Amino acid sequence: MTFSICVREEYEDEDGNEQRRFGVAVTTRLPAVGTLCPFVSENGAVATQSLVNVELGERGIEYIDDGLAVEDALRSLLNADDGAENRQLHGVDADGAFTFSGEECHGWYGHREGENYTVAGNLLTGEAVIESVAETYAESDRDAPLAQRLIDALGAGYAEGGDKREELHVQSAALKVRSTEDGDEPYYNDLRVDATETPIQELRETYRLASDGFEQAMARYEEAMEADDLDAADEE
Repeated sequence: MTFSICVREEYEDEDGNEQRRFGVAVTTRLPAVGTLCPFVSENGAVATQSLVNVELGERGIEYIDDGLAVEDALRSLLNADDGAENRQLHGVDADGAFTFSGEECHGWYGHREGENYTVAGNLLTGEAVIESVAETYAESDRDAPLAQRLIDALGAGYAEGGDKREELHVQSAALKVRSTEDGDEPYYNDLRVDATETPIQELRETYRLASDGFEQAMARYEEAMEADDLDAADEE
């Protein structure tokens, strides 16, 4: 099921405290990929694809949250999976990364691991797809929001040909980002486009609208939310 990227980043928040964020993004020539493949928490990011086993993503994140290293968590799940050779599974945690592509995945398939990120894909037009995803992310401006840069990375892979099944017109894309900062994640950190013929374009537009909406809401409601009194803001 096409291609995805998982990333880990360290950064300083507005108060100068060290924080960490994780992100995962995926696109495919099938609907509703966001319900199946991407999983993230404040401790890691996992993507499960090819012949999807959702449990690998769900339990993988649970194990990472429980303190198991990503390599140990995902390897143990694959060892217990009779269909492991049909799977692609990859992800990152606070300290490491893991990539796996089973020998029965459909070509072109493969994966790549870089500094603080993993990329994997199957049923692609070629290796250039995941190379472009990886390079675009690696060269991205860390001052820009991670969600935006994940969309850019998907777009680069899509431009290289992406999923080779051109006869499948209904496509989808999704992204998820979580951080160790206190408080709710911005609206634009959990987005899905479930059924479209232009998944990257629509995910980018969804991000733009969600980002604008978040800024507008913060401008209007920030003080009221801190005081836990939204009615007060609407009365102004």
